[in-house]
Amino acid sequence: MQSTATVLVYSDDANTREQVRLATGRRPASDAPEVQFIECATLPAVLKELDRGGIDVCVLDGEAVPAGGMGVCRQIKDEVFRCPPVLLLIGRPQDAWLATWSRAEAAVTLPVEPVEFAGALAALLRSRQAVGA
Repeated sequence: MQSTATVLVYSDDANTREQVRLATGRRPASDAPEVQFIECATLPAVLKELDRGGIDVCVLDGEAVPAGGMGVCRQIKDEVFRCPPVLLLIGRPQDAWLATWSRAEAAVTLPVEPVEFAGALAALLRSRQAVGA
């Protein structure tokens, strides 16, 4: 099992990025690797980090402006070779269909609820390890 995982967190809101870090802690579950965060506040920064490689999971804020996480997710799924799985933060449960449209592997609602978020992140990290990426 990989000892650390790199999670890219995209939001224009520093408070949202902090909620993600706090909900995750050092690791989202006892059987998941420890997590290192790369925080991005703009779409160009996200694309730069993905080009650099080494990202295990992306957490994208669907409410971010001007580039919302749903559109960013769809874009990176089209443009990034072996795009990492995406956990989308959505504004309301009714937006789940948009998360499906964006091709995100998982979605949770804002504000970040720590147990729900950590469970979703841990599941994506486990699936990433299972395929040996």
